[in-house]
Amino acid sequence: LKTRWLCKKDRKRVLLTMVPDADGSGVVFGVQNDPPPNGGNAAQRREHDRRLGAGTMSRTGATCPCCGAITTMADVRFEGRAGRLGATMTAVVVDGPKGKEYRVPTDHERAVAEVSEEQLRALYADVPFGLPEEPLPSKEALGFRVPLYGFDTWRKLFTDRQLTSLAVFLKTTSGRIVQPIDNFEDWAESISAYLVSMLDRLANQNSSICRWNNRGEKIEGTFSRFALPIVWDFAETNPLGDATGGYHSALEWVSRVVSHAFLAAASPDSESTTLCQSALQPSSEQFDIVLTDPPYYDAIPYSDLMDFFYVWLRRSIPGLSAEAEAVFSGALGPKWDHDGSDGELIDDASRFDGDKEQSKQNYEDGMARSFRACHAALQPDGRLVVVFANKQPDAWETLVAALIRAGFVVDGSWPIQTEMGTRTRSLGSAALASSVWIVCKKRPAARPGWDNLVLGEMRDNITRQLHDFWDAGIRGPDFVWAATGPALEAFSKHPIVKKANDPDQLMTVSAFLREVRRMVVDFVVGRVLTGNGQDTATGLDDVTTYYLLHRHDFGMDEAPIGGCILYALSCNLSDAALVNQHDLLAQSGRTRADDEPEAEDEADDASEEADETGGGAKVKLKPWHRRQGRNLGLEAPGGRPAPLIDQVHKLMHLWRAGDQVKVNDYLDSRGLPRNALFNQLLQALIELAAVGSEERSLLEALSNHAAARGDVQAPRQGRLRLGRAGQGDDKCHELQH
Repeated sequence: LKTRWLCKKDRKRVLLTMVPDADGSGVVFGVQNDPPPNGGNAAQRREHDRRLGAGTMSRTGATCPCCGAITTMADVRFEGRAGRLGATMTAVVVDGPKGKEYRVPTDHERAVAEVSEEQLRALYADVPFGLPEEPLPSKEALGFRVPLYGFDTWRKLFTDRQLTSLAVFLKTTSGRIVQPIDNFEDWAESISAYLVSMLDRLANQNSSICRWNNRGEKIEGTFSRFALPIVWDFAETNPLGDATGGYHSALEWVSRVVSHAFLAAASPDSESTTLCQSALQPSSEQFDIVLTDPPYYDAIPYSDLMDFFYVWLRRSIPGLSAEAEAVFSGALGPKWDHDGSDGELIDDASRFDGDKEQSKQNYEDGMARSFRACHAALQPDGRLVVVFANKQPDAWETLVAALIRAGFVVDGSWPIQTEMGTRTRSLGSAALASSVWIVCKKRPAARPGWDNLVLGEMRDNITRQLHDFWDAGIRGPDFVWAATGPALEAFSKHPIVKKANDPDQLMTVSAFLREVRRMVVDFVVGRVLTGNGQDTATGLDDVTTYYLLHRHDFGMDEAPIGGCILYALSCNLSDAALVNQHDLLAQSGRTRADDEPEAEDEADDASEEADETGGGAKVKLKPWHRRQGRNLGLEAPGGRPAPLIDQVHKLMHLWRAGDQVKVNDYLDSRGLPRNALFNQLLQALIELAAVGSEERSLLEALSNHAAARGDVQAPRQGRLRLGRAGQGDDKCHELQH
């Protein structure tokens, strides 16, 4: 049970209320129009509204609105699997003279929502394959939470009334309902196929996973993202109405897609053929180019999610064509076939009895086999183009390893902004805004390479590309992965790469990409430290490097954990160490925009969404004044030097306390006034800090004080260092003007 905001606009606010009934044995729902705001400022009013719509669900479970007892999430799941979860109608939305109106349901409306099992089975008796009782994936499958609560068949994702309406539309529009006309056989089949697609669109807008958008006052479909989470309240539309989610809406959207597809088909040079077959099947033709957007490792369980639509298409297409019936001959969409060693490629341990290593190896082996088939189908001078937008290091390492095993060498790459910034995954996530298009050619006969030579060539290859990508405005995780393509040419031109200091050992793809990421990170930090005047930063410790990357890209705002993990890995760190050991990050949980539907089980689904998309969890840099540990700025056990950013924050605390003696002692004991990196870091932090803030004021004061104490000028004064990097001041002289 949940209270919730039914409408939340500036001048229209409607709240669904829930109170215990007279004897405390149940609850009574109501609708409150224009509940008064409470709070002295905007933040307090938002918090008040959040509490009003919080409902009974939390991370610990469900709180009884009558007695306050908490039913744990484990108990809720147990009740669900025992078939003891139900639903009750709480509110009705109707079109009124001035827009949407909200009220409690009448007894008649509750009664007509009930459909008996006998009525339902009678209705589906003459529907091909009957009720959609095909099984859902197991509860261990990626992105599927509903099986944990007893939703183990596709039928259970729909109310009986929704199943009734879908059956009526299915009978009316399935198969070849358009009678062939002389010389217009293809037209009849095409129109029938469009009507079948409309049924699938209707199913997407009419399930018990649909949400109510309280800003737009409309239905949100089943798939707000590539997953099926449990929801605690859902919206049910009138399929015969003109509102979003009805059949008229399905007609409009399918018509838009068809019109768009016609634009491509109408070109005189276009000729396309759609095949449904394995990528491993040999081709009798030779091609100039093969372009593929391969499965994204462990990101999305495409075939499992597809089954939501597949079960309805399978019931709709009998009589459409023999080819269509053959494609939908199986009870569910094609999965991995262990016996035939073929099928959908995805790293999902649930398909390998929980064996993560076997699942990962199967994905890499399958990708290599698929790329070898592409290799065989290409002309000698043909090109393979791979489009990839995954931000996980493991995904990239697996992809690159498969390309090399298949006999390809990377010939070029471009980041292209193909991803919608408004798609659900991108809102607060680390999903890439750009797809990286990797162009590969067939690798000629080559000898093994040596890591020192390969790394040197890699640095030469990507230096210019880094400048081009930076000047093009590419930033964040996109910049890291965009630079990966140009770097791969040096590595992929050899079938294997040996270590120069140990010829019996091979340099792995993982080790090579770590070197690439670190070079890119040093490039970015060098630009931040010197105002775009220096290509790379050397000598800066890992923690400070991470801080600058994070501060430059995300500021002090919340940041998606995926991008932060990528930066941490690039700096030889982990996100856990940055939170617990270095006290640099603070976890801030999940956030949601005010207008995003608030119906999913946040408590249960947050961790999985974070794993899948990098968007579920958020972190923030701790501001300097909250980093108050007694060991801040001091050497760690074992004599490990304190990160330079810790030393700066320590000095800020000392300066703020007015203890100049301690400031001077700290500066002198560490030789900071004459440390070029320290002065550059101070200047970079000044420019990153908000104008007029206390942080900026303190940093400017410290910069001036350190410069005076070290008898050096402030940073960015045209300093020229003479000497070899890494040597002490006694071997390095400075000229200043």
